[in-house]
Amino acid sequence: MATVTLDNLRKEFDSGQIVAVDDVSLTVEDGEFVTVVGPSGCGKSTTLRMIAGLEQPTSGSIRIDGEDVTDVHARHRDVAMVFQNYALYPHKTVRQNMAFGLRMSTDMDEDERHEKVDETATMMGIDDLLDDKPSELSGGQKQRVALGRAIVREPDVFLFDEPLSNLDAKLRTSMRTEIQRLQEELGITSIYVTHDQEEAMTMGDRLAIMNDGVLQQTGRPSDVYANPRSEFVGGFVGSPSMNNVDVTVEDAGDGVTLRNGDRFAYSLTGERADRVADAGVQRARLGIRPENVAVVDDRDGIGTTVEVVEPVGSDNYLHLDLGEEFIARVASGIEPEPGEVIYVTFDESDVHLFDSESGESLLFDGERERTAATV
Repeated sequence: MATVTLDNLRKEFDSGQIVAVDDVSLTVEDGEFVTVVGPSGCGKSTTLRMIAGLEQPTSGSIRIDGEDVTDVHARHRDVAMVFQNYALYPHKTVRQNMAFGLRMSTDMDEDERHEKVDETATMMGIDDLLDDKPSELSGGQKQRVALGRAIVREPDVFLFDEPLSNLDAKLRTSMRTEIQRLQEELGITSIYVTHDQEEAMTMGDRLAIMNDGVLQQTGRPSDVYANPRSEFVGGFVGSPSMNNVDVTVEDAGDGVTLRNGDRFAYSLTGERADRVADAGVQRARLGIRPENVAVVDDRDGIGTTVEVVEPVGSDNYLHLDLGEEFIARVASGIEPEPGEVIYVTFDESDVHLFDSESGESLLFDGERERTAATV
């Protein structure tokens, strides 16, 4: 097991015309499970490949357990990587695929390799597949073999590059649980790349969110969800995505008023209002998560027209005419008709406010982030 440290990591392509990873610094503690999440093309897989030694950084450094491995060949880094496409040798059996890494990177004899493979295959529940070829396996079985091949080496670091993308929804959920169980049982430092924010939220001890090659925010999933640094982070974490509405910021004497034209006016008071007033902005983006929007009976709420009602089992998603895409996530018993006028509200403690120009949060709680980082 080992700590992985990235210092000012940068990766350029096409003689610097494309910057895939831009000044990323991150420490993954010994035994920690960190999920790196972001949209396609954000640099997360490139970062993982640099840690593995499959890409050479343009600048910056990578340390594993304190040793600088920036210029060390991939074969000599004690890491194991699980790929999206399984990367199994089609002409080799499951046993031969799992033993290949042991043969290349250890001095075990054949009997020792067989014993190690048998032990790992039993742990993974694939011991009855050892004589099969990859073409005889289902997608889930192939992924188990790929995981087993990584585990059998007992590396210092596990690297996962969107390993569940090719599986159906039910199998993804079960494999997600299996990977978590194995990681906790083995205690190996793990970095898991995904574009699926639900996967990232449920699996990792910490999230690392990337966009355009830049590390946007790190923290425990619950803390990033409740305390996003920017509109991008707030919108990327959570499902359905956070609602965002353009507002003007007006001084209300005992607070501030957030006004969306003639659609609605919402008051912020107390310390949160003071922070917004101190920022001195006149235009902002109000963010509120769908699950924090409540339907109310009285006209003290914000009046809006229901455009679409989307049943999703225990909940209904109400699409409302309050912005580009405004959703209220409510109990299934709340079933207004499309075209019906309803009234909604939300608690001001659930309100997020972002600078219209920079996208940075005006209500980000730096002290909360520092406290969370020490727990």
